[in-house]
Amino acid sequence: MIYTHDPTADPLEIPEISVNDYALRHAKRLGDKAALIDGPSGNTLSYADLHIQVGQAATGLAARGFSKGDVLAIYCPNVPEYAVVFNAVAQLGGINTTINPLYTVRELLNQLNDAGARFLVTTPLFLDKALEAVIGSSVEEIFVFGEATGATPFSDLLSMGDSPPHVTINPRDDLVVLPYSSGTTGLPKGVMLTHHNLVANLCQFHGFESQPRLEENDIVLAVLPFFHIYGMVVVMKLALAHGATVVTMPRFDMADFLSLIQRYRITTLPMVPPMVLGLAKSPLVDQYDLSSLRTLFCGAAPLGAELSIEAGNRVGCPVVQGYGMTEASPVTHLSPKNAKNGKPGSIGKVIPMTEVRIVDVDSGADQGPNAEGELWIRGPQIMRGYLNQAKATADSIDEAGWYRTGDIGYADEEGFFYIVDRVKELIKYKGLQVSPAELEALLLTHPDIMDVAVIPMPDEEAGELPKAYVVTRTGDLDNEPLAAQIMAFMAELVSPHKRIRVIEFCSEIPKSASGKILRRVLVEQTRSGT
Repeated sequence: MIYTHDPTADPLEIPEISVNDYALRHAKRLGDKAALIDGPSGNTLSYADLHIQVGQAATGLAARGFSKGDVLAIYCPNVPEYAVVFNAVAQLGGINTTINPLYTVRELLNQLNDAGARFLVTTPLFLDKALEAVIGSSVEEIFVFGEATGATPFSDLLSMGDSPPHVTINPRDDLVVLPYSSGTTGLPKGVMLTHHNLVANLCQFHGFESQPRLEENDIVLAVLPFFHIYGMVVVMKLALAHGATVVTMPRFDMADFLSLIQRYRITTLPMVPPMVLGLAKSPLVDQYDLSSLRTLFCGAAPLGAELSIEAGNRVGCPVVQGYGMTEASPVTHLSPKNAKNGKPGSIGKVIPMTEVRIVDVDSGADQGPNAEGELWIRGPQIMRGYLNQAKATADSIDEAGWYRTGDIGYADEEGFFYIVDRVKELIKYKGLQVSPAELEALLLTHPDIMDVAVIPMPDEEAGELPKAYVVTRTGDLDNEPLAAQIMAFMAELVSPHKRIRVIEFCSEIPKSASGKILRRVLVEQTRSGT
């Protein structure tokens, strides 16, 4: 059985244009209206400013030899200038590779080299790590928002006029962004997304129902990081495409989060489950006026019905869910904007121009309503593939174009979908992906570790925590000092969301006859407490 969008709805047309032509199509008309506001400082970039600075930055980059197909790395938190550089690169037919600003030097270097980045943009706060990482990379120049020793001020790019070269964009073939994802398994891989992928998904999101998701009077809080596909497309791109105002927040802090909602009268709030938990449980909520909120949207990880209802009742605004992944640009399912037409705990229904199958993981047979299986998805938003990873691409997308998500779910008789488990072994810590294979490879470099397996451990606040089962060289089954030392060792090597939070010593790691770690056995062991 193939699930699709409402067949009675008007057909959706996706324009054959660049993502800039779509996302910035209202910029000139909106003029002095605020496009992006830096939440902490209040510094504002109008739509006219945004349009001009994108052209100026593109002119400056072109003057330095940056051209179609070149890669620029953005290594910074959410700031208004993020949209300027992202769109400037896109205007030149370049490719943005977006990087978690909390990445360590090692992680940053790996992505820079894999993506083949020529330039890097960052902020003074993260410049030291950037300077260290680029030594072993192909990066030719670092730009910094503001000023800092060792990097070129980004403002220099804006001083060479507003006359970028005309570049012909082939929307279906030309890449515009290269975010990194672990996919269904393994180490992070570059996800090749074209202009058409992003334009299609923006159109699909907006065309899901007749009631607009975003309008020009909306004010959106961008606390979800722009380096992540959710914050990049569903927040930054979608809001600008519909003339809304984006208030940027560089890092999440509950008090600051609530304060910005109150200060800027936020109407639309994209979130991940830990933020929903905060709205439901934090005593700070009662100290702020959140009455401006009209839409609470949650994605990136499953959200239980009970928590959704509790948070919605607390703030007087229902929480609705969606579903997607980096490889799908990212949205494939949405809940109705009016929560009364949806179902708590559901990720919603299939969006326009998207097909979904539920496939039994053992037999490969298509499943009907209420039967669980792996979600397979096909549509114009599905990636072109993984960068320089032909086998991984073939393993995830079959010859007919079906992308295997690795998520287990089911659809009810009305076409509402629910996610219940994952075939893939990724850990979702506060909505961010953590690859067990990456952590296991690093843990095995510790001199006291003989063998190791990393699994997700359920956690109310984070969703899942990375937990390591460790076999030591001395056979320890209880060694708190060593556990603390191992966690400190890993903290030096990986960004905060990848840190090992729990260690359990064991005598052996369960494995198949071929030597593959049987993580499912350890997951069940953790869940049962045995």
